[in-house]
Amino acid sequence: MGQATRIVVDRLDHLVLTVADIEPAAAFYGRVLGMEIVRFAGGRYALKFGRQKINLHERNKEFEPKAFAPTPGSADLCFIVETPLEDAIAHLQACEVAIEEGLGPNG
Repeated sequence: MGQATRIVVDRLDHLVLTVADIEPAAAFYGRVLGMEIVRFAGGRYALKFGRQKINLHERNKEFEPKAFAPTPGSADLCFIVETPLEDAIAHLQACEVAIEEGLGPNG
């Protein structure tokens, strides 16, 4: 198997931040950094700023998909890539990166 194509990351889609207590965490980012607090049905929270978004997950109340072992202060990232899916998978495999789950909700 030859060298796989490099992955071309276009942008960060979103970041998921796991917190101990969602209400004070959201209030902090809103008050201190001026981020817009967005509340969704089902208890989901996001922080919006410019074209970016941080999803908040509360410890032991995470939403799927989630990090393998979410703990307060940990984060997981979701990227939008320009690379075709098959090439991206081949590159990850060539770099010996394990794929724990398939595509995310937008894939």
